[in-house]
Amino acid sequence: MLFPRLAIVDLETTGADPAKDRITEIAILIAEDGKLIEQWSSLVNPGMPIPFRIQNLVGISDEMVADAPKFSDLADIVHAKLQNAVFVAHNARFDYGFLRAAFETEHKTWDAPVMCSVKFSRALDPEHGRHGLDAIIARHGYAIDARHRALDDALIVWRFLSDALLRADDARLQRAWDKAYSTASVPRLPKGDLEALPTSPGAYVFRGPTGQILQIGRARDLRSQVLGIFTATRTDAKAKKLAASVHDVETWPCAGELGAQLRELTLTRQLKDEEPTQAIGWRWHRQVETGPVLALENLQETDPANWQDVFGNFRGEREARTALQELARQHRLCATRIGLEQGFGACQGVHLGRCNGVCTGKENPRLHDLRLATALAALRLRAWPWPGAILLSESDPASLRAQTHVFDQWCHLGSAESEAELGELLTRQPPRCFDSDICRLLQRWFATPEHLAQAQPLMPHSLGRASA
Repeated sequence: MLFPRLAIVDLETTGADPAKDRITEIAILIAEDGKLIEQWSSLVNPGMPIPFRIQNLVGISDEMVADAPKFSDLADIVHAKLQNAVFVAHNARFDYGFLRAAFETEHKTWDAPVMCSVKFSRALDPEHGRHGLDAIIARHGYAIDARHRALDDALIVWRFLSDALLRADDARLQRAWDKAYSTASVPRLPKGDLEALPTSPGAYVFRGPTGQILQIGRARDLRSQVLGIFTATRTDAKAKKLAASVHDVETWPCAGELGAQLRELTLTRQLKDEEPTQAIGWRWHRQVETGPVLALENLQETDPANWQDVFGNFRGEREARTALQELARQHRLCATRIGLEQGFGACQGVHLGRCNGVCTGKENPRLHDLRLATALAALRLRAWPWPGAILLSESDPASLRAQTHVFDQWCHLGSAESEAELGELLTRQPPRCFDSDICRLLQRWFATPEHLAQAQPLMPHSLGRASA
């Protein structure tokens, strides 16, 4: 396999945000058929001060660029060199985003197929965990005169690619190329240093140009998933439209996936001003002899320990009635006695042959209610698997984050990020307050045996009322 015409690009900039930062140096290498045929570089006057931390990192000072050409002076040259070539860069979305923003300020349109050499390295050498330029230099023993200078960095990328042609067979090279290459353009990066995102689980928020919420989500790997929204390999129209609309990204790293789900739920409610999902159940009033024995009840923020005669966790009254109607049909229950119809005398089910006649005195109420008990058993909230409250601890080795969540009877009692916070939480004795969304989240979580095994039951005296 031979690479097509490549434009290997490296930029140095005043910062990480193409909307406000500017290019200070640019290098372009042109390669054809596996051979380097041109190299070009220039300092660029950014028209703004270079932050001291950037000067110290890169080695480009304000004095060095004072007499350099502005990008507007170089735009035609750069544009011409990039024509009819695959754009290649290490973390291509960064360099591509800066160049496209710079061209836009000069009212120049530019688009190109992209190959990210970071992705190429990951696909070619998956046994290695790090694929930044420093890692590649160390792994292959490359020498470099001026790290973080555009031309030297671009030459390292070229050397890595050309060496790959010699050490890997065509099939392996093709697989790596296919994973790193895209004919779609890379969207401009939104605000925020996305390259510095952690690989830990967490939640994120995408905002539009006026600050409106575009998407709230969670990720097992914040860096991979958030950057993946802006990757050139996404081809579906919905994803491309979202990527083009995002102007700002906020992230909340967490210690684990459960914490990320809880954070996502909290953010959704806070930022979208959404109310919790309704929690509606049927309460059986067993002492009632005549009239409806079932009544709808709002379960939100109640204590599930008091639900001995409560059945179901429905998202609304309609869903609750639909479920009960199906049970009535299956078990020949009387719609009047169970509260689906009002009035006296024969219910509609009698006329349709679906009721045994408890409403007309033809059936003993006790026999009817025995069937009712059997039917309602299917609606009872799943039993809490432990005698009391539990701890679920999560930790992320990469970020050293740790968090412990406390739950009881499908209720979230709180979370703590240290032993001191956990001790305070347990001492505070928070009450159980049922939340339908938390309940469903936990039931999905514990459907995985590994998650179920991680629960640590608390001693009954450790949490006062919450484990009573």
